[in-house]
Amino acid sequence: MFETYEQAIDWIHARLRLGMKPGLSRMEWMLERLDHPERRIKTIHVGGTNGKGSTVTFLRSILQTAGYRVGTFTSPYFEQFNERISINGNPVSDKELVEMTNVIKPLADELDRSELGGPTEFEVITAMSIYYFAKMSPVDVVIYEVGLGGRFDSTNVIHPLLSIITSIGLDHTAILGDTYEQIAFEKAGIIKNGVSVITGVKQPAALDVIQKKALEGKSPIYQLDKDFLTGSREAVPHGERFAFTSMFGNYMNLETSMLGSHQVDNAACAVMAAQVLANYYSFMIEESDVREGLKLAYWPGRLEILSEAPYVLIDGAHNEEGINALASEIKSRYADKRITILFAALKDKKLDKMIATLEDVADQLVFTSFDFPRAASAEELHAAANISNVKIAPNYKEFLCDKITDLKSGEIFIVTGSLYFLSEAKPVMVSLLNN
Repeated sequence: MFETYEQAIDWIHARLRLGMKPGLSRMEWMLERLDHPERRIKTIHVGGTNGKGSTVTFLRSILQTAGYRVGTFTSPYFEQFNERISINGNPVSDKELVEMTNVIKPLADELDRSELGGPTEFEVITAMSIYYFAKMSPVDVVIYEVGLGGRFDSTNVIHPLLSIITSIGLDHTAILGDTYEQIAFEKAGIIKNGVSVITGVKQPAALDVIQKKALEGKSPIYQLDKDFLTGSREAVPHGERFAFTSMFGNYMNLETSMLGSHQVDNAACAVMAAQVLANYYSFMIEESDVREGLKLAYWPGRLEILSEAPYVLIDGAHNEEGINALASEIKSRYADKRITILFAALKDKKLDKMIATLEDVADQLVFTSFDFPRAASAEELHAAANISNVKIAPNYKEFLCDKITDLKSGEIFIVTGSLYFLSEAKPVMVSLLNN
């Protein structure tokens, strides 16, 4: 049994060697042995390519403002591992994490010796979270973010009050398929018979797959731009302002504290979810809770302004759709500024298209790498570039120090790419900006 936090974390991370093993059999086996804790918790399931974490945050903040105790399960973590299992935005303690790891380890050991095979890191963490929210620290509701796909994701053992599919994009194509329809089929796997589904998906082919899945299961479906609408969209200095309309009510001049037009879509999905919970599940949520909850919602690393003098911004745009959203914001908000972008990515992404989009909006594009097994080298990124005004930063920490020190008025420095990279780089940048 583990006595320290470090021992528990080392064991969890050691499960990474098992990679990804699609399927729910190992999760179902562990939950059976734990006396089905998933049946003791009310849940909301959030899937999609982009916007999952932001939508979870918006909805959690609305519910928390309304007085509820809200658990969240998210991935990956940004600043500390414990974030993945949180209550009202506060990560579990080191002591609690050791306790829940000691509950799951004997089950993992037994599975290691079975025909099913050992559970992956993500399966272990998912089981830990379900046990935690059901037996260690009960909450009013838990919002579960899908890890990958949906149909065979380890979180898909829950039977939620409500499912949300935020968006569809061509990410993880080697696993989920290389068309919008194929990816939508995997994401739609979280839709349960008779359980309402809210979606912000816009591609007609992908939406058709989701609609058919909902129809087969007699699951009521609420679609962005059809059943709930946004309007009067306006960028404000530190967020977005918009109007929201649905069959349940209209809200004018809602504001988020997250930058990006795409965040309006995510916020709208969260508001629609709050309305469905209020109207069909007796959640006491007032208009003031929606307004304050959206304003208070904070999700690190998503178009996050670290400093305005000098102007430094980070964004975890780690796939093609994310990069497109970042480029759109640069064009609409910072067209009159000189833009320098530092970019690091994982090698299993569509690097050529991502880099081409960044080239279009950056006055200078700089590539770097970081210590992570799947990280692309700076040289690999450079080789995918099409313009001459690009450079390599062999040591990103040295580059950050030089760039932040020399940043001029009228210039914006953006660090983007892999969330794993941003989680490493952000503390370095914050330290430099505070000196």
